[in-house]
Amino acid sequence: MSLPRPTLRRIVTATAVAATGALVMAGCSSGSSAASIDKAAPKELKGTVSLWHFFTGREAGVVKSAVAGFEKANPDVKVDIHAGQDDEKLQKAISSGQNIDVGLSYSTAIVGSFCSSGAFRDLSPYIKRDKVDLSDIPKAVQGYTAYKGTRCTLPALADVSALMYNKAAFAKAGIDAPPKTLDELKADGLKLTTYNADGSIKQLGFNPLIDFYENSPEHFAPMINGTWLDKKGNSEIGSSPDWKKLIEWQKGYVDAIGYDKLKAFTSGLGQEFAADNAFQTGQVAMQIDGEYRTAFIKDQKPDLDYGTAPTPVLDGVGNYGSTYIAGNVAGVAKGSKNPELAWALLKYLSTNTDAQVTLGNGLKNIPTLTSALTSSDLEVDENYKTFVDVAGDPKTITSPATADGAAYIGTFTKFWQAYQQNGGDLDAKLKKLDSDIDNANQLAGP
Repeated sequence: MSLPRPTLRRIVTATAVAATGALVMAGCSSGSSAASIDKAAPKELKGTVSLWHFFTGREAGVVKSAVAGFEKANPDVKVDIHAGQDDEKLQKAISSGQNIDVGLSYSTAIVGSFCSSGAFRDLSPYIKRDKVDLSDIPKAVQGYTAYKGTRCTLPALADVSALMYNKAAFAKAGIDAPPKTLDELKADGLKLTTYNADGSIKQLGFNPLIDFYENSPEHFAPMINGTWLDKKGNSEIGSSPDWKKLIEWQKGYVDAIGYDKLKAFTSGLGQEFAADNAFQTGQVAMQIDGEYRTAFIKDQKPDLDYGTAPTPVLDGVGNYGSTYIAGNVAGVAKGSKNPELAWALLKYLSTNTDAQVTLGNGLKNIPTLTSALTSSDLEVDENYKTFVDVAGDPKTITSPATADGAAYIGTFTKFWQAYQQNGGDLDAKLKKLDSDIDNANQLAGP
C-alpha cells in the first residue's frame, strides 16, 4: 500500500466529521436530491464526468485502472479524476457548489449528514428505474450505506477486522492454536507477555488498551455481537449487559498487567502505519487489525511468520467467525451537472464484479459484493482469506449512521479510555454514557 489512509477505526474522530459536515448541511436542504429523473437510462453515454477520491500514489493508480474499465465500456465518456481529496475537501467543495459528479469518501461516518442534508442525491429512483439488484451487497454493508431509509451512497470496498498472531511466539510459548474466546485470549496474552528485570514489559502478548492501534469499540463489538442504538436512535450501550461484561473483561485484563505498565510500554512502540508497527517488530504477539495489514507486512516485513483468525468472542454471546465492517462509500453530489453519467460511473464502481475485483486486488481492501468475494479472480492468500471469510459471514455487524457523523462512537471511546484508567461505578457511568449520547443525538437533529 502507499501512504496510510484513515481506516474504519477513524470513525472515532466523528466530531471532526460532524464539524465539516455542518458545512454541507448549511449549504443544502434535505429536499435537494433529484426531484425527478429520466424515465429510462440513456442508451449511450457521452461526455465528461468527474470523480473525487482520497487515494494517493500507487493506490490512486489502482482506482484509475478500475475507471479504465468503465471508459472502455463507454468509449465516448471521459472520467476526470481528482485524487487526494479527503472528506473535508469533498464536503467543502460540495457545500460551495463546485461541479462534483461522484464523490468517494473513506468514512461511513458521513452517510448520516450527507443523506439527511441532500449533499449526496437519493439514489433510490435510479436503482428502481434501472432494476439494480442490491442483494449482491452484504446486509451489513447495505446497512451502513443508507440513513433512515434514504440510500444516498453505495459501497466501494470495505475494511474488516480480525486477529493477527505471531506463530514463532506461539510456538515458543507452547500455544498451538489462536484463541477463540476472550478467556483464551487473556490466558494466551498473559502467557506470551514477558518482562524485563525491572518489571517493565519486554514483549506483550496482547495489548488490551482501548485506542491502541485498531482497538476500539467497533472492533471489539463482534466479541459480544454488540449493538449501539435502538429503533428510535437512543443509545442502548449502557443498558446492555453484554457491553458491560466486555468492559469488565477488558478492565480486568488491564488490571492484571497494570495500566501504568501498559501505557509506558505502548508509548515506546512504533507508529501503526510505519515499518516499526509493534506486531511487525514482534513487540506485540497478537493484535486486532484490518485486512490492509497483510499488504503492509508483505511490503515491510515479508519474512514475518504470522497467522490470522477471526476475532475471539465472549463465550456464548459473540458470533465467532463474524466481524465489524465499514468502509468507503460513494455518492452522486447534489451539484452534479451530469447526474446520469455520474450514476452510471457510481453504479459501475459499486456493482460491477470485475471493477470490485480490480479494486480489491490492487488495494487489498475487502470487496463489497458477494460475487467479488467469491470470484476466482480475487487474489486470496491464506492470511487475507480470513478477512474475506469474516466479511462474508451473515452475522457480520456494523454501526448505524447518525446526523452528527456517528459521534456516539467517539463519546463511547472517551468513556472507555477513562474507565480503563480510573475505574469507578460502572453502572452509574454507563447510565451517564447513554444520557450523553442521547443528548448529543437530539442536538444533531434528524
